[in-house]
Amino acid sequence: MLRPVIVVLMLVSFACGENPAIQVTLTNKGLQYGKHVGAGWIQERLDLITLPDISGTILRYIHYTLSGVNITKCDFPEPSVEFYQDIAGLNTSSSGLSVAVTGRWTTHAGLIHDGGSFDMAIFNMDVTSVVKLGKDADGHLSVTSAHCEARVGDVDVRFQGGASWMFKPFVEYLKGRIKDKIEASICPGVEKSIVNLEYHLQAMNVSFDLGENFTFDLPLTGMPVIDASSLNLGLKGEFYNIKGHTEPPFEAQPFTVPEQPGYMLSVGLSEFTLNSASYVLYKADLLQTVITDSMIPPYLPMHLNTSWMGPYIPQLPKMFPGLLMSLQVYARKVPMFSFQPGVVKLGFEGAVKAFAIQPNGTETPLFNLNVDSTHSGKVWIAGGRLKGSVTLDNLTVTLGSSEVGTFQTDTLEHSMKAGMMLVLAKLNVEMGKGVGLPGTKHAQLVNTVLGMEEGFIAISSDAVLL
Repeated sequence: MLRPVIVVLMLVSFACGENPAIQVTLTNKGLQYGKHVGAGWIQERLDLITLPDISGTILRYIHYTLSGVNITKCDFPEPSVEFYQDIAGLNTSSSGLSVAVTGRWTTHAGLIHDGGSFDMAIFNMDVTSVVKLGKDADGHLSVTSAHCEARVGDVDVRFQGGASWMFKPFVEYLKGRIKDKIEASICPGVEKSIVNLEYHLQAMNVSFDLGENFTFDLPLTGMPVIDASSLNLGLKGEFYNIKGHTEPPFEAQPFTVPEQPGYMLSVGLSEFTLNSASYVLYKADLLQTVITDSMIPPYLPMHLNTSWMGPYIPQLPKMFPGLLMSLQVYARKVPMFSFQPGVVKLGFEGAVKAFAIQPNGTETPLFNLNVDSTHSGKVWIAGGRLKGSVTLDNLTVTLGSSEVGTFQTDTLEHSMKAGMMLVLAKLNVEMGKGVGLPGTKHAQLVNTVLGMEEGFIAISSDAVLL
């Protein structure tokens, strides 16, 4: 029953002293939902379980084996699960579990063999298991068994077929032996399941390749933090270039996600994660593009040729009459995101290199502009979709260098602002439509809320298994 709970934690999946850029908090509400799902999962599969054989001797020379033990009926009260702060783990207990089973019995004493069937009822089993959560050297979540205790209240067994009459004098003896065997096998079975879960956790990826160039690192940055009402996992949440893990010239800052006990899960996403992606893109020279006249959207009232640029740079059409132009647009510095209460800010320091395209296809450099802009954005969730909007706060254009002489940039700046406003208007229409919230084929987020805080975005949600 613990496995589904832990899997839920990972679906949501410290180098010493490293601050996490992503924090995932499982509340008691989420733990209890995971417990409920896990109990149902076990209940559905009980009839597929074959219990281990039970064997022994009677009067030292009669050997018996109870085999093919299958569950025919089960009274499985829902277990209790709680956070266990003392050892940073989970405490699970099941009480009053009763099971009816059937199987085959065989005996042999020397050359004499016999067999038949049996029915057995096991009453009032109590099982308590404490699992410690931790972190391995590679940042995987780890689970280990810290304590297990099992008790069987009573056993009733009836034999049929063969010389089953010979068991009658020994039924009470057999009941005690069977009870002891069952009690002795429960905790090893529980611990085997925990070891199997640990194996699967260690096999899970903590780094995910995105295309051919980038990877997203999500190892745990420290030990899980558990109190009486929640479990918190800190994850690295940093983008790298696959060809080399170069650290950016900034670090993730500590932050605290507000407690949301009314939701199953809370996730805090630091601005560091987006800025690390921006840094990787910048260092890989991917924050640049070349714009030609054919690429300009039809709703923008402009063209890229020397004639159209005449009102802004009068000497240009005289020096290069009737030529098409191209613009190389690139970032001069790493664009940086800043999360503030209710809004996200983005600063972009860019540049534009302009070229005249000669009839033979060669490009003649014309001038270089510095174009700096700041933007504000909002993100929200409505109708189960993530939506957003962006506004232009400011844009300045200054002349960096020129091969065609000096010119004023005021009117050009005004036109670029107008063009940017048109582009953002189109973009906001699309962002207003939103995108579906992330999920898996097994789980979906519901009742999700989003808040923008200082330095991070906080998302709280319930989850349902599909």
